[in-house]
This record gives sequence, structure tokens and C-alpha cells, in this order.
Amino acid sequence: MGVAKVGHTGTLDPFATGVLLCCLNQATRIARFFLHGTKRYTALLRLGIATDTQDGTGQVIARHAVSDFSEECLMSVFRRFEGCQMQRPPVYAALKHEGTPLYKLARRGTPVQKPARQVTLALRIVETALPDIRFEVCCSAGTYVRALCADIGEALGCGGHLAELRRTGCGGFTLDAAISLEALKRTAPEDVRSEVVPMADALPDMPLIRADGAMVQHLMHGKPLPAEWIQRDIDANEPVGGGYFKVVDEQGRLRAVLQAADEGAKYNYCCVFN
Repeated sequence: MGVAKVGHTGTLDPFATGVLLCCLNQATRIARFFLHGTKRYTALLRLGIATDTQDGTGQVIARHAVSDFSEECLMSVFRRFEGCQMQRPPVYAALKHEGTPLYKLARRGTPVQKPARQVTLALRIVETALPDIRFEVCCSAGTYVRALCADIGEALGCGGHLAELRRTGCGGFTLDAAISLEALKRTAPEDVRSEVVPMADALPDMPLIRADGAMVQHLMHGKPLPAEWIQRDIDANEPVGGGYFKVVDEQGRLRAVLQAADEGAKYNYCCVFN
């Protein structure tokens, strides 16, 4: 395919599986539009065992008996963690402190606890077979499901850790649209392109502007765009999604992403594609 550059839009823990968006070549320039979106997971919380990493890869730091919690009790505790919450990132995380990843500091015996930050959560218990609870979570970017599991275990009084994690949705993409690494390796090079989503299709929620030849020429030379060209397709007074617009040519190819400026009917170039 002639891939010269690849970038992902959000890490997964090494033991986790599921959706990981990878941007190829020029698509790396639109990666930022996926970084702050909602993510969905299926997780397995194992009660009674707390670990230093808050998942199954760490060292056990506490063990407690697990009571025969009722469904009502579990649902009541889970509801405490729904909506806007302040969450403390794990000390074993890729976040950096003075340029060094937290997990490296923790492994050296000098863990650093970052301040709590706001996250938004929606939870649903799928199956209970104590000490295990399988649940679904829809969360804002920056949420740590490991930390959530540890917090729920603490709230139940028996501790707990994240035993399994599968990302089921990210940036509008789901498992149905994903291809496994194993399947990708078996795909002939000439057939790989059919697995790649065109850039214009990768931003389905971004308002669309259709560009004719004259507009494409303006884009290629970075010329100011007349407001009426934009208003042909979109009410420029009501930008959607942070004021971003995608510009697609007559062949359906993404040619630019624009953003409505604060002053008047003006538009700033975010990125232009050949």
C-alpha cells in the first residue's frame, strides 16, 4: 500500500483487546479528532484481590473475603460511579511526571500520584458470578477502567482489580468494523486497501462541504474561502462538533478540514490534503 507513516489514537493496556484506531500516511493528521471521543469497553472486575497495578499483571497487595452481595447492592454501588466523577489516575500509567512515565517511576519504587481529574461514566452490569462481575462502560477520554475497578472494589469493602478488558468502541468505530492482527497478516498486500476506511468516511459526524474544482484550487493554494461557498451546504452560523467542517471533492476524497473562526463568517484551515 505504500505506507510511510502510522499512528494510533489511544493506547490499550498490553493485556487488553479490542478496537485500536490506526491512521495511515496523511490520515495521521486527523488523529486528533478521535483522541477525545467517547470509548466503550467490556470489563471483568475480580473482587477480593487488590494489586499494585490495579489489574491482573501486578503484585497482589491485599486479599479479602467476598461477601454474597445481592444484585441490588452491586447495582447501588455501581450507580455511585455513574455520571461526572473525579478519578485518580493509577500510579502505573503512561502519564508522565517531569518527562518520565509514571509506571517507570513506580517500578523504581518512587510512585507519583497525579491529581484526580474529571471523567464521565455510564455503567451496566452484564453478568455476576462472584467474585467476578462483568460489566460494560461508556466513558470519556482519559478514563482508567483499572482505577474504576479498584474504586468499586474499595467501595464494596473487599478490594478488586481489572481481570479482563476489551475495547468495543472508539471514535465511532466498533468491533464489527475491526480486523485482527492475525487476519491482517493473512491478507494479501493487494487486498489490504479494502480494509482501510477512507478519511472522509472516518469522520461521519463532521458536517460536510462539497467542493467543486474552483474551491479545490483555493484549498490547494491556501486562499481565503468566500463564505457563500461554505453556506451552500451548511448553515455557517450553527457549526457542529467544535465548529469543524470536512471538505470533500467531487470524487468523495477528503481535501481539507476547516474550523469556523470566532469573528464573522470566516474559516481557518486545520489541514489540507493532496
